[in-house]
Amino acid sequence: MAAGVRSNLGNLPLELTSFVGRRHEVAEARRLLSSSRLLTLTGVGGVGKTRLALRVAAEVKRAFRDGVWLVGLGDLRDPVLVPDTIASGLGLREQSIRPTLTMLAEYLRDRQLLLVLDNCEHLVGEVAKSVETLLTSCSDLHILATSREPLVIGGESAMRVPPLAVPDPCRSVSLRGLPRYESVTLFAERAAAALPGFELTEDNQLAVAQICSRLEGLPLPIELAAARLRAMSVTQILQRLTDRFTLLTGGSRVAPGRQQTLRLSMDWSFELCTTHERQLWARLSVFAGGFELDAAEEICADELTSEQLLDHVVSLVDKSILIREEPGKVVRYRLLETLREYGREKLQEAGEDSQLRRRHRDWYEKMALRAEVEWISPSQVELITRLQREQTNLREALEFSMTDPTESESGVEMAAALYPFWRFRSPLGEGRHWLDLALTSQGGQPSTGRVKALCADSMLAGVQGDLRAAAARIEEARVVATKIGDDEMGALVTSDEGRLSLYDGNLTHAVACFESAINFFRKSDNIHKVIGDLLGLGLACGLNGDIERAVACHEEVLSLAEPRGESVYRSYALWILGMLVAQQGDPVRATALLEQGLQLTRVVDDPLTSAWCLEALAWIAAGDQRAQRAAILLGSAESLGKKVGGRTAIVPNLRRYHEECERRTRRVLGDRAFQSAYAQGEAFGYEEALAYALDEQSPTASPTSTSDSTTLTKRELEVATLVAQGLTNRAVATKLVISQRTAQGHVEHVLAKLGFTSRAQIAAWMVEQTHDEQNS
Repeated sequence: MAAGVRSNLGNLPLELTSFVGRRHEVAEARRLLSSSRLLTLTGVGGVGKTRLALRVAAEVKRAFRDGVWLVGLGDLRDPVLVPDTIASGLGLREQSIRPTLTMLAEYLRDRQLLLVLDNCEHLVGEVAKSVETLLTSCSDLHILATSREPLVIGGESAMRVPPLAVPDPCRSVSLRGLPRYESVTLFAERAAAALPGFELTEDNQLAVAQICSRLEGLPLPIELAAARLRAMSVTQILQRLTDRFTLLTGGSRVAPGRQQTLRLSMDWSFELCTTHERQLWARLSVFAGGFELDAAEEICADELTSEQLLDHVVSLVDKSILIREEPGKVVRYRLLETLREYGREKLQEAGEDSQLRRRHRDWYEKMALRAEVEWISPSQVELITRLQREQTNLREALEFSMTDPTESESGVEMAAALYPFWRFRSPLGEGRHWLDLALTSQGGQPSTGRVKALCADSMLAGVQGDLRAAAARIEEARVVATKIGDDEMGALVTSDEGRLSLYDGNLTHAVACFESAINFFRKSDNIHKVIGDLLGLGLACGLNGDIERAVACHEEVLSLAEPRGESVYRSYALWILGMLVAQQGDPVRATALLEQGLQLTRVVDDPLTSAWCLEALAWIAAGDQRAQRAAILLGSAESLGKKVGGRTAIVPNLRRYHEECERRTRRVLGDRAFQSAYAQGEAFGYEEALAYALDEQSPTASPTSTSDSTTLTKRELEVATLVAQGLTNRAVATKLVISQRTAQGHVEHVLAKLGFTSRAQIAAWMVEQTHDEQNS
């Protein structure tokens, strides 16, 4: 799911366990965020920076009209991909050659949004650069970061996250007084989860207090210790910890530093695991961003049966080593970053690191190759969704393939196989990044994999409008295909040359290339390529004025794709076919085709094609004299396109239809009414826009159906007027000589009273109020 498109509220995860204490820290972080646009929570590993950041973000989210967005960086290794990872976290899918950071700045410039960047320490330089650029460009953007060290850029407020309060081991504390210590409360809550019925008593209070003191109030070690109550008593846990700490500190009276305490607690937890559990903990550290059981069975099981591996996984969950998550209909497991780092050390000590990383790469390479082979099938949506869930593991596998020349051919094969995923779901720049690295690493050895990767790189460059780079890659691919004498690779190059000619406006050459490629791929029964080239041929014919042949091409795409359960290419075909049929003078059938296309874009979660379908429906509505509907659809199409990183037209000659539609609609409605309807469409979220276009429900919060201005106080009307002029909360506060918090409160009251969800709706409503007053 592209969270940035699907939801207007953000993507904060639900808390899986209770949040304990931290009242002062939460209040202080909120205070700092209100006065500084960058707050970095710092502290040692295991101190609870992430949990605190998520709690603070949840409490302040009402202050950010465009939501609160979490981007985890813990599993990212390549600093070059920091901007792309942030873009993905926001649900953006850039389609142009512009640097991703530039696109991000443009997208965030007019948004009031809180961005949470988690686990920045290993990428602090690139994160600092990206954060500084975004904050400089986007006046209403706030960033909350977690890192073991500050980002050290201008305007940063750094807040060190302390451990939880612990009892003084030298002073006795009553049972009634213990709960005021947050560390004790955390232990008790996690202990009750591990051992139902557990509670603090006169008998165990001293041992619990000493455990929390021994672990220096660090939440992660405390949770690891509490989880042991399934097998040990509180007294046994304390004794084991004491023995362990005494052994490893040589009996010194000096307490270890907190980083040492964390290390000692993980050593202790590791030693209390069974041999198989220790081995599995180490082996599971090979995964980035979590894993599913089928991957663990293939990569980590060795002599373990599936049932035994599952038992050990469940045991590690019980011991709080693994976290169980359920995104959608699947179950995934992950190691906290600190525990993953520890497991990776143990894997290296065992001499299994290279072997496990190779197995990991082989598994994800097979996944990529399977997705390529089964793309035209009922499994398509499931494959896309799985690849998206596994994006961090795919990066890890690709990175491994770049580390050794003997692995480079696998890297090229894998990168090329991922082309459909990168083309239709992931940021295009990231796809080009990995393809370029793979091709460089492979060293130019002629192979089918190299031809495929060169063609894939060319196509992504072409979609971004980087036609010079695209042409260079195609030329190199042609040379390699000729050198290895592979006819299929030659046809692949011809196919992609046709697509590049289409992007470049050379329609005659595009038609010739597509015809040649289709003839070859029909004979080899490569349905994937036949469908792709029919789409290209149909579009080239349509733009060249051969509407009948264009319609025939797209109808054949539907006849090939529908029985095979394919969805992505069908949605494209329905969009283009809808436009072509409209040109033939059949708006009723055209509308039906476009609505089918919209339904499919919802299934495959493709907001960009959704935007194109909405745009085409607007053109039809304008032709049918439904100007109000046309303006609303234009607004929703434009807004939705921007939310996925800009609506770059990769095919020439379509912009004129938009301009004609807007001219006609403005002429009918007048500028003010057009702008009001357009703003109404802009205010729709993804689902709202599709529901409106498909007539599934009346548009949410329609400005024309809202109660009149007498529902607002005089001050609220003043605020609404300034919001309609585009002023931020800070600017409203300055204008009315009130605090920013008071201005924010007034805006929230206006939204609540009028039943709106965005400032754009307030602006549209104010235009309507002014228009009505002038006509009354």
